[in-house]
Formats: sequence, structure tokens, C-alpha cells
Amino acid sequence: MSRGDLTDAEWHILNPLLPDRGERGPAIADKRRTMNGILWVLRTGAPWRDLPDRYGKWNSAFVRFSRWSWSKLGVWDAVFEILASLGPPADEEHAIDSTIVRAHQHAAGAKGGIKIGKRSAARAAASPRKSTCARTVKAIR
Repeated sequence: MSRGDLTDAEWHILNPLLPDRGERGPAIADKRRTMNGILWVLRTGAPWRDLPDRYGKWNSAFVRFSRWSWSKLGVWDAVFEILASLGPPADEEHAIDSTIVRAHQHAAGAKGGIKIGKRSAARAAASPRKSTCARTVKAIR
């Protein structure tokens, strides 16, 4: 077991929530190893193809994650509900500092600002003129 893998106590909570077999395909050979692989990818942000060999084939972990994500069984919903009901562990506290949370590039105040477009013809006709235009009569020569 390497750093970041599920402990026995954590696995005891998660194991009953995970299906033994999918809607199609064979039974999962080692659910714990697959789950640790999924968590490794989610924790590191690495591509699925970079999954270390100790977690099994990357494609198997990816397919299992995808099926659990889009499944009608609600696997991840059940996991999140159980974990939320347990609350944070007594010996750990987590906080998110906004200085480390990255925003999308469009949220960073890119150039351009607020765009003020032309008034519509109907709106322009209905509102009073803000200034009078000086019309001059062409002089006849």
C-alpha cells in the first residue's frame, strides 16, 4: 500500500457502495486496486494513460470510473452522501484558500470590459433626443 491509498477502515466504508460487477463485462478482479487507481488519477490530475502499473490497466480503471459516473446506479452519489454524513475525521481539518484556487482565464478581467452596444431602432425612436442636430440649409449659389 502506497501513500494516498485507501486504508482498511476507509475501504470498509466504501466497499459495500461499489458494485461487484457492471451492467456488462466481467466482475471486477480487484475493486480496491481499481478504486485506488481512480483516486490516484483524481488526486494527481494525471492522464489516465499515466496510471502506475500497481493499480492495474489504465483502461480498466478509466472504464470503471466512466461507468460508475454515468450509471443509473448512482455510485458516486451514494459515496458522496455517505462520506458527507460521516463528517470530517476528528484528526483532520481541510480548508480551501482562495489564493490557490485557479479561475478560468475569462474570469481574470481580460481586456474588453463591458460591451455597450447600439440602441435598437425601436428604443431609439421611443426615447427623447439627447441633443438636437444642427441642420443647415445649403446655400444656393
